[in-house]
Amino acid sequence: MTDRPGVDDGPAGLAALPRAARDRLPADVERLLRYVALETPTGDVAALDALADLVVADGAATGLAGGRVPTARSTADAVRLELPGRGARAGDSPALLLAHHDTVHPAGSVPVRRGGDGVLHGPGTYDMKAGIVVALSAAALLRGLGLDHRPVRLLVTPDEEVGSPASADLVRAAAAGAAYALGLEAPTPDGGLKTARRGSTRLRLEVTGRAAHAAVDPGAGVSATDELVDQLLAARRYLAGHPSVLVNVGTLQGGGRTNVVAAHAHADLGLRFVTAASERAVLAGLTAPEPVRAGARVSARVLSRRPPWEPGPASDRLLAEVTAAARAIGQRVTGGPAPGAADTNLTAAAGVATLDGFGPLGGGAHAATEHVLLGSVAERSALLAAVLHRV
Repeated sequence: MTDRPGVDDGPAGLAALPRAARDRLPADVERLLRYVALETPTGDVAALDALADLVVADGAATGLAGGRVPTARSTADAVRLELPGRGARAGDSPALLLAHHDTVHPAGSVPVRRGGDGVLHGPGTYDMKAGIVVALSAAALLRGLGLDHRPVRLLVTPDEEVGSPASADLVRAAAAGAAYALGLEAPTPDGGLKTARRGSTRLRLEVTGRAAHAAVDPGAGVSATDELVDQLLAARRYLAGHPSVLVNVGTLQGGGRTNVVAAHAHADLGLRFVTAASERAVLAGLTAPEPVRAGARVSARVLSRRPPWEPGPASDRLLAEVTAAARAIGQRVTGGPAPGAADTNLTAAAGVATLDGFGPLGGGAHAATEHVLLGSVAERSALLAAVLHRV
């Protein structure tokens, strides 16, 4: 991994990248509109696989070979594509690009709307179908301008929004032998890249009680819902001693009738960690719960886990080289830690130099206001192509 000012910049050179990216912006916008129009909530296998087929076909037209790849569970497929290196960089280790094509929005809940102000609203515009478009556009720019570049490996996962439980092994496998990994998630609001991320763990607390008539024989029952409430209060008290850890109780489910003592209940917690040490401490405390009331059985299990990606010299060095590549095309790049987790947590944990945030600018991730600034698609495509050429 090195910035190579001496490599051949091709017949048009790096100076041509920004203009070439702007020239192809209408085609990139049309591609993004096609992707966004096909809504892909996590778990909708048919829709996700349909979009995967579109990405494979678009990749093939840009010189990327590969296809759909089964995940570890009976879910939608991932996409893995490879772009051979060119010229003096053909034999270099590959760059890994990470994206996902699932979204958090239920189908039909967020309308797609293109404003006259160059803003596209809709599910997946910002998080993160525009990032997939940036990857394919960067590949087209490298090919069209004849720029030397290292080999490129693109992995698009179908379950990132729920922690990548089925595709985490694919991410780790794709990272093997990679020179570095770049995430195509959205940048910070000012366009900055991400040099670290909180770890993210989804933890399920499960309670088994004993059903009984709630009026005739309540003493014969053991309420799973009451036990779950007490367990959540105990977890809150425990986490008060770990102020750097974020927790969100995302799902509560239990019982069925008001005249029946609930026999089953569970809650799903989302936990965010800054450091691996805090993750170890908190998970040790929360994964061995003790029942509060006699007769209740309580357990905890990890549904998905992405370890903390802590700041370090590998990301710092990569950011310095990316900054130099950006400067060569007239862009200024900054970087810093981010609160959210992504598949780049996995590559960083595997020891691969990693940066994230190469997607276009916008806002409203996971909200009805989700949108992307279409003009920034060209800027980020040019940036990514410059990095793949120079770094």
